[in-house]
Amino acid sequence: MFFRQFIHENGCVSYMFGCGSKGKAVVVDPNKDVDLYLKEAEKQKVEIVHIIDTHTHADHVSGARLLAEKIGIEPAYHKNAPLNFSFRKLDEGDILEAGNTIVKVLHTPGHTPDSISLVVIDKRRGDESWFVLTGDTLFIGDVGRPDLGYEDPKEGARQIFRSIHNKLLTLPDYVEIFPAHIAGSVCGKMMSGKPSSTIGFEKKFNLMLQINDEEEFVRKLTENIPPKPKNMDEIVRKNRGLQ
Repeated sequence: MFFRQFIHENGCVSYMFGCGSKGKAVVVDPNKDVDLYLKEAEKQKVEIVHIIDTHTHADHVSGARLLAEKIGIEPAYHKNAPLNFSFRKLDEGDILEAGNTIVKVLHTPGHTPDSISLVVIDKRRGDESWFVLTGDTLFIGDVGRPDLGYEDPKEGARQIFRSIHNKLLTLPDYVEIFPAHIAGSVCGKMMSGKPSSTIGFEKKFNLMLQINDEEEFVRKLTENIPPKPKNMDEIVRKNRGLQ
């Protein structure tokens, strides 16, 4: 498997990975500078077969739809994503293949109702999960903010708690974590500048994961929420295909 992590302005992170031997690749949470991924695909001699956004972004303009149009495929989102354009609808347990690279979809709502995480397996290494792309659900040192996709932030916080404890933390401790943002983003309060971690490390050192009581978690996550992203409404309209 080849794997590329791209760190952009404002702490945004995108990914490109796949099977070099069979020439297939996946792009996740692409930035609007889509030539970056086209050039990398050419360099790696691979075909991009899946383009996935982990949720409807509110802090930056996504490049998923534009990249998909250039390649001639549909971008993929959770089936409940509120989009005004055609997309591949993903649901819990769906499997996407890119050669020997397998991507399993987890629905992990809370940051937004349509948030997903992606568990990745490299069949050449074995059948075990290797890493998980957690979008804005679980960060390094923090969890996602709950107020961007819900009228009541407390409902978002409850969903994040359940997504993390019932799904992400059930993965083996050795599974690596790659989030959609690092420090510099307004999508969390305490996130690290470190671009990756593991499930086991976060269990031990992520303070929000030390809270096992749901109501206490909700209280902590909904106090002192940072200001919403600049131009959020305009960005969301663009990402939903409304302008």
